[in-house]
Amino acid sequence: MTTFTRLAIPDVVLVEPRRFGDARGYFCETYKKSAFDAFGLDLSFVQDNESLSRVVGVVRGLHFQTPPFAQAKLVRAVRGAIFDVAVDIRKGSSSYGAWVGATLSGENGHQLLVPRGFAHGFCTLEPDTIVAYKVDAPYSQPHDAGILWNDPALAIEWPVAAEAVTLSDKDLALPLLADYPTPFAL
Repeated sequence: MTTFTRLAIPDVVLVEPRRFGDARGYFCETYKKSAFDAFGLDLSFVQDNESLSRVVGVVRGLHFQTPPFAQAKLVRAVRGAIFDVAVDIRKGSSSYGAWVGATLSGENGHQLLVPRGFAHGFCTLEPDTIVAYKVDAPYSQPHDAGILWNDPALAIEWPVAAEAVTLSDKDLALPLLADYPTPFAL
């Protein structure tokens, strides 16, 4: 049975699929629609994505897509480990600009459900980390957006020193949340 836990921002959910193990290894259901539906999470995933990060300290994010291609994401580390972060960017939300994070690893099998209206990013904690995630809307380049990973107003407690972070040129050029006119509102 999968365990669902609402985090400090209740719209973000930690998902812990049960693993059945023996001498060969383990088996688990990483996603079962009926379990999500029973918890009140009515999602229809349309695309699976995967990334490989070769070194510790790779930060990817903070990314999101704008409407009408906004995405909910179900994120997990297949191999290695990440510190996964969701930032509320919904104007009018009592948690606007706040973040929550969780450590996801191939070993613990935990997943983070990041709803629409949240920026998402992660930092690798181990080399050769593979991250897989489901999304409920297809990728759309014109709707691809983000905010700066180390925006001081967000005060995200990344588990790696800023000078040790590896970023893409795209992620280095993202705006601060205060400079981004968010299309998300409650």
